[in-house]
Amino acid sequence: PEAYCHRTMLDAIHYLVDNGIKWRAMPADFPPWDRVYAFFRRWRDLGLVKEFHDRLRAKVRTRAGRDAQPSAGVIDSQSVKADAVVGADSRGFDGGKLINGRKRHVVVDTLGLLLAVVVTPADIGDRAAAEVLLAQVADAHHLLELIWADGGYTGPLITFCLTALALVLVIVKRSDDQKGFVVLPKRWIVERFFAHLMRTRRLVRDFERSTSSAEAMIYWSMTLLMTRRLARPRPSRA
Repeated sequence: PEAYCHRTMLDAIHYLVDNGIKWRAMPADFPPWDRVYAFFRRWRDLGLVKEFHDRLRAKVRTRAGRDAQPSAGVIDSQSVKADAVVGADSRGFDGGKLINGRKRHVVVDTLGLLLAVVVTPADIGDRAAAEVLLAQVADAHHLLELIWADGGYTGPLITFCLTALALVLVIVKRSDDQKGFVVLPKRWIVERFFAHLMRTRRLVRDFERSTSSAEAMIYWSMTLLMTRRLARPRPSRA
């Protein structure tokens, strides 16, 4: 049946993302690798993986007692090394992190669930990418009002968010008397999100030839997280 076929394809992609295997190393228990890749590419190009992801996010938020649409989020970026298959046109050098590769710019809600992602060469500045990313988020989530960010997002971006997107951008900084590792309010939420990405082995570094595939892999990683959460039994109420 078609439903069984789709479930098998979903399981195959989740296996690839979670275990970090090559496409051609797909286990024999799944369909042939080229069929799975064709399924992945079709869902990527038609935006179906994002639609699937967004529906799961709404279910997770509702189950947690939240509105399906968020009103606040957190923005940050993560630079990761790029594999040799990544061309020079879509990779760069992040001088701050000393990483040659790509940068993942994300906005998550207050539960740490992904709202949007843009993958760029690592030399693209956070503020430049944030204008594009936040415009996408504001267009898709009309109830969104507040975004928390670190000190890398200061400057004209605050005014741009308020005037062009009707978003309040709040900078969360470490106080002068804080030294060493400090868990900052709201900022830890997006750091936990990045930690989840690092647990899915396909995302430990960027192995994708195109940035669109790199973004799709992040959505697939989050669908894996959310399906596991939804599969847990609801806590009993005494």
